[in-house]
Amino acid sequence: MSLPLGASGISTQQVEDKLVVSIGPQHPGAGHFRFTITVDGDTIVDVLPDPGYVHRGAEKQTEYRNYIQSIPLLERSSLTDVTNIIGPFSLAAEELMGIQAPPRAQYLRMIMSENQRIISHLYWLGIQGIFLGHSTMFMWPLGDRDIFIDLGQMIGGARITYSYWIPGGVRNDMPEGFKERALKVFDYFEKRLKDYERVFFSNPLFLKRSQGVGILKREEAIALGAVGPVLRASDVKSDTRIDEPYCFYKDIDFEVPSFTDSDTYARCMVHLVEMRQSMRIIRECLDKMPKGPVKVKLSPQQRTQPGEAYARVEASRGAMAFHIISDGSTKPYRVKISVPSFRNLIVLKKLLIGSHVADMPAIYWSLDYWPVEADR
Repeated sequence: MSLPLGASGISTQQVEDKLVVSIGPQHPGAGHFRFTITVDGDTIVDVLPDPGYVHRGAEKQTEYRNYIQSIPLLERSSLTDVTNIIGPFSLAAEELMGIQAPPRAQYLRMIMSENQRIISHLYWLGIQGIFLGHSTMFMWPLGDRDIFIDLGQMIGGARITYSYWIPGGVRNDMPEGFKERALKVFDYFEKRLKDYERVFFSNPLFLKRSQGVGILKREEAIALGAVGPVLRASDVKSDTRIDEPYCFYKDIDFEVPSFTDSDTYARCMVHLVEMRQSMRIIRECLDKMPKGPVKVKLSPQQRTQPGEAYARVEASRGAMAFHIISDGSTKPYRVKISVPSFRNLIVLKKLLIGSHVADMPAIYWSLDYWPVEADR
């Protein structure tokens, strides 16, 4: 059904005794994404997701680039989570090349991945705050996000896109003074998280709009193939870092948060707890990191062995996977990306049907759906 869009980005059409409302793709509550809802009064009775507005063909474009040239292209599909989206691509490429990154490089990968998880979760929290009319929880997380961006810049050399995790290791070593700087940031942010809990997560208005809202039961989450914080909020303790360990996660002591309430509040709480656990992981990596090289020297036009490789990591929004088919040349023959946002998209329809229109922003953003990542 094609609906005319008004200046607000929301269009409506009467269908019998119900109203069809188009949200997006430019509406601030949806990002670069459109979905239509059918409402009966103020109750949502049907949802039709309509993704694809920012599809750029990242999978096809990798066929025309070698394995190193593909890194800057691929990470732009998920700008809030650039380290984690190129992680499984590099792991799969290494399998096809028959190489393995040095131990120091693998610890650096973990540090950057967990720092990126915090950056992504803080962006999510800021948007969730403004969705619910809490401007303080828009300004605080986005301000604190900058100090973690600074940490990423110390290692990666850039503010947002690092092209850091590459086949064979990482692009460069950790600079002097990084550990001391990181520990100071963590001491500050652990106290800051208590302020978040007091001001936002314990706020009666937030509790009223999130507890018991958008419930995704355990068996439903499994059946729908949910991943990441969405799955763990439904009492499923599943995490690729534990289930299929990569790098040295098997040697790191950390907890995977899960909640039994299975509602919007639980999905928000998973994000909060994960930020604490990410700092815990980075602290241990800094203590355990050995000395040594940070990359395997590769040819500028490195060839791979013919065959297939599949690898996945636990990205900020859940399991991120790459399937690469190689014909033995310097470029991938085929690349398929499985992103968590697309996996969780089907959950949106399940949760919104039967909900009130006023609950839509809280439910939608509790899924942390990133349109650019899903469309890739």
